[in-house]
Amino acid sequence: MSRLPIITADQRFSEPRGIKGCIFGRSGIGKTSLLWTLNASSTLFFDLEAGDLAIEGWPGDTIRPRTWQECRDFAVFIGGPNPALRDDQVYSQAHFDAVCEQFGDPSSIDKFETIFIDSITVAGRLCLQWAKGQPQAVSERSGKPDMRGAYGLHGQEMIAWLTHLQHTRGKNIWFVGILDEKLDDFNRRIFTPQIDGSKTGNELPGIVDEVIAMAEVTEGDGEPYRAFVCQTLNAFGYPAKDRSGRLDLIEEPHLGHLMEKISGPVKPASERLDFSKPQPVAASNSDNPDTIDDEGADQS
Repeated sequence: MSRLPIITADQRFSEPRGIKGCIFGRSGIGKTSLLWTLNASSTLFFDLEAGDLAIEGWPGDTIRPRTWQECRDFAVFIGGPNPALRDDQVYSQAHFDAVCEQFGDPSSIDKFETIFIDSITVAGRLCLQWAKGQPQAVSERSGKPDMRGAYGLHGQEMIAWLTHLQHTRGKNIWFVGILDEKLDDFNRRIFTPQIDGSKTGNELPGIVDEVIAMAEVTEGDGEPYRAFVCQTLNAFGYPAKDRSGRLDLIEEPHLGHLMEKISGPVKPASERLDFSKPQPVAASNSDNPDTIDDEGADQS
């Protein structure tokens, strides 16, 4: 009998799999209010913004970390220990054991299927504040603060935090963040997540399963409406990604319905993936200045 730890397809299909995603949108678009679309009894609100006025009366449970150390402690409590790490490292077995002594039995959060983290923007600020106080943020030569060292440590910490939560297989993890609108060097409008430093924003789409832009969309001359933009190839220029292959370009801004659709029956690969090459659009004569029509040739 083979001892090779192969996971069969049947075993993989039967495993509980949570959805890991992030939702970005401008301030006031209604990101925090998405909690109203989730089952309150099975949702844990990871409140970093302290801006819960939009969900006043929401009957779910909440945790309110105020420091980066608390953010790391909650992450290892939710996701469990990483067996690849040494005991002196964050998210290790030793870290997990110390947190369990403080918070109690981790089975107390088994009832929560979804962790709603609002917001990754504030988490980045807490992380940067912590990083500025570490030895790596002080120049060895001059003894003065070294912002390059602080931002380097900030990027490493944020990616480690996000990656650890991403490996929490049995729970849905949703990060909410602010979406900034800027102009590039050619005066083109671009959208970027509002997170301190560049490393986290650049690498985040490769960590999570879903990147959703919550935006105001207008079709033709109609009235604008709120919607989820869910696909990478979109005319709006919003950052988006759908690893499940089940979402349309535009979805209703209801997170509960979105997760139901992502967790629905899988489509065959032939329906989800399109490898065909688009047909080129034939250029008209008016678009080609080198083309002379017959009438023009006769006049010449």
